[in-house]
Amino acid sequence: MQNLKRRGAVLATTTALALTLAACGSADGETTDGGTAGGSGDAGPINIGIHSGWDEGIAVSYLWEHILTEAGYEVNMETADAGVVFTALAEGDYHLNFDTWLPLTHASYMEKYGDDLEDLGTWNEEAALTIAVNEDAPVDSLEELAENADLFGNRLVGIESGAGLTKTTQEAVIPTYGLEGMDYLISSTPAMLAELDAATSAGENIAVTLWRPHWAYDEYPIKDLEDPEGSLGDAESIHTYAHKDFSGAYPEVAEMIKGFAMSSDDLHSLENLMFNQDGGDDPAASVDAWLEENPDFLSGIGIE
Repeated sequence: MQNLKRRGAVLATTTALALTLAACGSADGETTDGGTAGGSGDAGPINIGIHSGWDEGIAVSYLWEHILTEAGYEVNMETADAGVVFTALAEGDYHLNFDTWLPLTHASYMEKYGDDLEDLGTWNEEAALTIAVNEDAPVDSLEELAENADLFGNRLVGIESGAGLTKTTQEAVIPTYGLEGMDYLISSTPAMLAELDAATSAGENIAVTLWRPHWAYDEYPIKDLEDPEGSLGDAESIHTYAHKDFSGAYPEVAEMIKGFAMSSDDLHSLENLMFNQDGGDDPAASVDAWLEENPDFLSGIGIE
């Protein structure tokens, strides 16, 4: 359960650091006292919406909190379910989200809110949705999982109900491979990780919905099941999306973000430091430490 405790600490820290949107400036850059704040002549505090439980989004958002704060901006961050994040982004309550997966995972949100959003580009091209099992499980593909569901207690452990991965699993993976006989448990990412931790520690079989990049691949002995029918889709790109007026209100920040790229190796390194070595207690301090260990990273993406 050690990792569940770590995970819980991360979310608690994130929540504690989050500010209520009612106290934040609006998308037009006006602060609560009627003035403006921020660096380089741009307007207002920048509000970042983070998908609850998505560690790559937490890690990268704190990295950008560091970058923007160093540039003189006030930054507010809040975690929420993906549906809440995209709704707030479209309405201008959030300015940025660094964890939009396309073309599959968050496609439904783009269809609903795309006219009110601005794509600031991709920063990672190696994202993928997966169904993972313990490394010594007696199956290697989703077809074999269907044939051996009883060896997994007829259970597939999922994450949040609003997640794109949940929708893809329900509408594509389960019907494609005939997994309707398995109980698909939908709750939360922390609950899924807790079950993964407990099962791998006990040497028991477990099947979970997961995604790459994720620190769980470094922490637990697990493997991805082959998906010969391609029901989980091809590799995806992780985009930064903004409210549609963002580039006009924050032109310098928009240009910085458009030049942002991060490899999976760099991301895993940051996530492992933040969530495993540091226990997730102080993500901002983890970012500072990681940048000290990787002094050329920011200059490599054009940020001095």
